Order: sequence, then C-alpha cells, then structure tokens
Amino acid sequence: MQAEPKKSQAEQRAVAEPVSEPVSLVGEEYEVEVGPVAHGGHCIARTSEGQVLFVRHTLPGERVVARVTEGEEGARFLRADAVEILDPSKDRIEAPCPFAGPGRCGGCDWQHAKPGAQRRLKGEVVAEQLQRLAGLTPEEAGWDGTVMPAEGDKLPAGQVPSWRTRVQFAVDADGRAGLRRHRSHEIEPIDHCMIAAEGVSELGIERRDWPGMATVEAIAATGSQDRQVILTPRPGARLPIVELDRPVSVMRVGEKDGGVHRVHGRPFVRERADDRTYRVGSGGFWQVHPKAADTLVTAVMQGLLPRKGDMALDLYCGVGLFAGALADRVGDQGAVLGIEFGKRAVEDARHNLAAFDRVRIEQGKVESVLPRTGIDEVDLIVLDPPRAGAGRKTVQHLSTLGARRIAYVACDPAALARDLGYFQDGGYRVRTLRVFDLFPMTAHVECVAILEPAAKGL
Repeated sequence: MQAEPKKSQAEQRAVAEPVSEPVSLVGEEYEVEVGPVAHGGHCIARTSEGQVLFVRHTLPGERVVARVTEGEEGARFLRADAVEILDPSKDRIEAPCPFAGPGRCGGCDWQHAKPGAQRRLKGEVVAEQLQRLAGLTPEEAGWDGTVMPAEGDKLPAGQVPSWRTRVQFAVDADGRAGLRRHRSHEIEPIDHCMIAAEGVSELGIERRDWPGMATVEAIAATGSQDRQVILTPRPGARLPIVELDRPVSVMRVGEKDGGVHRVHGRPFVRERADDRTYRVGSGGFWQVHPKAADTLVTAVMQGLLPRKGDMALDLYCGVGLFAGALADRVGDQGAVLGIEFGKRAVEDARHNLAAFDRVRIEQGKVESVLPRTGIDEVDLIVLDPPRAGAGRKTVQHLSTLGARRIAYVACDPAALARDLGYFQDGGYRVRTLRVFDLFPMTAHVECVAILEPAAKGL
C-alpha cells in the first residue's frame, strides 16, 4: 500500500487552525469628514484606518457619525448611514417626509437636501461618470452642467413635487402597505408617499389592508383618468375584493407564469404624449414622471431634426413613444423600424402606430433582430436601452450604419458614459448632452445625448 504523501507545515497548520469568518462591522460607528457625492445616492468618506465608507443621509463637506449597515473587516468598502450630523452643510434641510431617514424608507435619497442642491449633486455624478468612463469633460460633451427640473417641479425647500405616477407598495405579513427600506426586504409601513402623484394618492392604497398580498402596484395614467392596480399574491393566497376610493381596473401577477392577467376593467391604461394617445398594457413601461414623456420627445426631436423621407430606427422602443414621434416627422416617404423585446409592449406599439403604413415593429433582442433585418444604412437612430445600457456589440453595429445623428436616452449615467466611449471608438462624437431631473428626491436622472459622426465636427 502506497504511503500518503507527507503534508507541508503550511498544510498542517491549515488543518489544525480553523478558518476564521470575516468580522462583521455592522453597527460600528465612525466620526468622519464627508467627501464628494458618488453614483448611487450616497457620499464618500473614509474611516481613520482608511477604509472607504459609502454614506447615505449626508452631504459633501459635513462631519457626521456614520453607522455601518453593510460590510466587514478587509472589505473594499462599507455602507453606512449618517446617524448624527455634527457639522451640517448649508444645503441641508429637515427631510419633509416623516418616513425618510436612516433605517427607514429607501425610496428617496435626497429628502434632506435643498432642491437646487439635489440637482447640483446629480450634475456632479454625471460629470464624474463621463470623465471616468468616457474620458469626456462636460464641455466636450456639449453640456453646460445644468440639470433641468421638469415643468412645475421647481419648488421651495421643504416642498416636495408629487410626480411618481407608478408606485409599487410592498405588503407586510399583517397586510399593511408600505415601501421597502434601503437594500432590504424589510417594509416601512406608511400612510402617505409624498412623491406619489395625486392620481396614485387618491386611490388610498395605504389606507386599507391587503391580506395575502406581497405587493400592490398603483398606476395613474397621464392625460387620462385611467387608474390601475396590479396585485401580486403570496403563494396560495386568494385575491381580496378591491374597493378603493376611485374606479380602477385590477390585474394580478400569475403565481406560475409570472405574467400579468386581467381581473376586471381594461387591461391597459391610456397615456398621452406628443399629441398622441398610447395604450400601455399589463403594467408595461412608461415614463413615471407625468412630464417625462413630452420632455424627452422634445429633447430627442430637437436634437435629431428629422427630415421628410428619413429612414429611422427606434431601438428598445417600448410601446412606440419615439417611433410615433419620428413617424409624424419623417412623413409618408420616410420609414421607421422599432425593435422591442417585450411581447406585450410590441402588441401595444403595433396598436398605437397602426395608422402609419411605413412603421414596422419587430419583437426580440436588439442585438439579435437588428442584424437579421439586413439594414445597412439609416439616417437617424434613437435608442433608449434598459439601465445596463446597449453594450459594446450593439454600439459597434450601430456605428456602421452611417446615421446622420443618434439620440441616446439613458436613465443611468454610468451605462451612458460606457456606451458613449464605445461610440467614440466607432467614429461618433457627442454633439450635445441634456440632463433632466425627472426623479426628484432620488439619485436618478434622465439624460439625452445627441451624437454625430466625428468627422462632421472637425
């Protein structure tokens, strides 16, 4: 019988000494000077040992006591909340919402900042992402650094715009509706959401019990009186009788297929933008701010300047918002191809744009469908990809189509900056960038970048 090889001293120690678990630092507190804002609704600080802290509920330049909420010794960074403000910023106000603050509702990032300061912080994040991921200064991107509020949102400090036309409420084990805490499945019961649009608030979701439900999503359409709730039951639970303060249609999420199914009322809501009505079914995507769709269509069309007879692409087209605007402007001699992955959204887009003979909507992933079309030349491109962005492969393909101008609509500045870098590699430059504060009180922004061939800008 062959003898077992002798273990080295290191191997013997590894057997003899149990591997120690990382030491959690959750609950530890540090007194820190707060540095710049970062992407994600927090600011950067460092412990006395040099470990990076991502701190929420604070502002640049403050001195605070930060309590760790996630992380362990040796981690690249820790997450923390500012639980005591020792030296406040001049931009700090008392959060108007009674449910905001450390350990509470995670829906808003900047309730404690003046409205102008919120927009300035968002602008700093966009500028940092452009520089770090695309190598662009604001000037090189054709941007003056301004983050523009939507019409009607420029309010004094302490007042909150009621803008969110779609709110998903989580429901706790007792059937109470609330909102999730930051990076948590825990629920903060609430009696009112300050950023919810009037059409959502008037339904009274928070004022009734929802036994057996996991979530209740409330939708208040813009430009119509359509109201809808989408119920997600817990496994095995029966739907409650829905009696709210306003007439609504009711949908439910199927336990087995995850699809959205009609219970009663219309299976869609009617939204209005660019003087056109759009059907949006089964909880499909539509911009959440009531002014967002018109704001973005205007920015895109002003940037593209469509001409009669143009051939245009609308990628990640949803229910056809930009395709409809393009079709109106390129006329009967022009053509628009929209591509969308969601089957229900494609059905809605085809319905919404049925009056245009030269609009075609294809279903599937952009990176798969576009090469199969055989299109090798277009005049204009609009792309409004999901938060992750379009990606290198898709951008490389788009860069070969010779578009006169490209409009890139983005809800994530990091993904936008990465893709702008890919477009630069493909021979395009950013002509203009506009940034809109369509998500007040949160860290999110919406950007519209207009690109053109780099040779044209020489």
